[in-house]
Amino acid sequence: MSTTAAGAAASSIMAVIHTIKFYLSEHPAIVGFRWSNTQCWGSTWLFLFNSIAIYILLSLFLHLLLSLLLPRGTTVPLGPLPALHSLLMSLISATIFAGLLLSSVAEIRETSWFWRRSKTPFQWLLCFPLGTRPSGRVFFWSYVFYLSRFLHMFRTTLSVLRRRKLAFFQVFNHSISAFMSFLWLEFSQSFQVLAILFTTLVDSLVYGYRVWTAIGLRSACFPFVVNCKMVLLGCNLVCHVGVLLLHFFNGGCNGMGAWVFNSFLNGVVLLLFLNFYIRMYIQGKKKKSCAAANNNNNELSDTSKLKLN
Repeated sequence: MSTTAAGAAASSIMAVIHTIKFYLSEHPAIVGFRWSNTQCWGSTWLFLFNSIAIYILLSLFLHLLLSLLLPRGTTVPLGPLPALHSLLMSLISATIFAGLLLSSVAEIRETSWFWRRSKTPFQWLLCFPLGTRPSGRVFFWSYVFYLSRFLHMFRTTLSVLRRRKLAFFQVFNHSISAFMSFLWLEFSQSFQVLAILFTTLVDSLVYGYRVWTAIGLRSACFPFVVNCKMVLLGCNLVCHVGVLLLHFFNGGCNGMGAWVFNSFLNGVVLLLFLNFYIRMYIQGKKKKSCAAANNNNNELSDTSKLKLN
């Protein structure tokens, strides 16, 4: 009886896994996807530039409006909205990560006959063969990732309402993220698979952590979000070096013109983030040293009082 129940449970689990795999990598809409200016929403240059311009202008307008209407130090109560946005972004990022991972495995299995003499599966993840077109499973999830960048921009609005500050790095980073994901699709750029996998993995952890802290649970004893972003930028830097080596020593990679521009933008983001990271680290050390000095002064004053008594 127990054997029959275990077999039925195993069959149910396998059926669930098969269903998930179908909807993440084998659905006809995923397999037959093709990036096209006429068939995909938001796939034109005009839409991209207009969207980024509207995002920047609305962020500036909201910041100035709140500065004029509300007194300094006053914030707008948002209730559970930031936690809900973080939860949604965490779930979307985890779905993209799982879908792209399964789709990459399927694409490697079905197309390896074409490039296996010149590349390994890991090299394919870094370097698409020349002539690769933006169609199929991998580019479907790249398109979903591109669309998710616009939902990602909503965090700027929440930050302005909650903190009354408009951070240049946040606006720049969100704009560049949308622009680069568009380039990945438009030019079938190499390296995008690993970039999306790394980014969605980190985003699912970071947004999940924000939900964790938003509901009142204990936060980490180190700057979790900043360190996750630092690891992501470091992984992207290593992968960019790998793409460059493969391009020159292994027959060339697709979309290298867009890759050069992408690398430049990633370099700018990395420098800005390093500047922020170093300033945060130095300020943290200064605060700790000041706290330690204050504690020492308090201990000395207490000791002197005891001696006088």
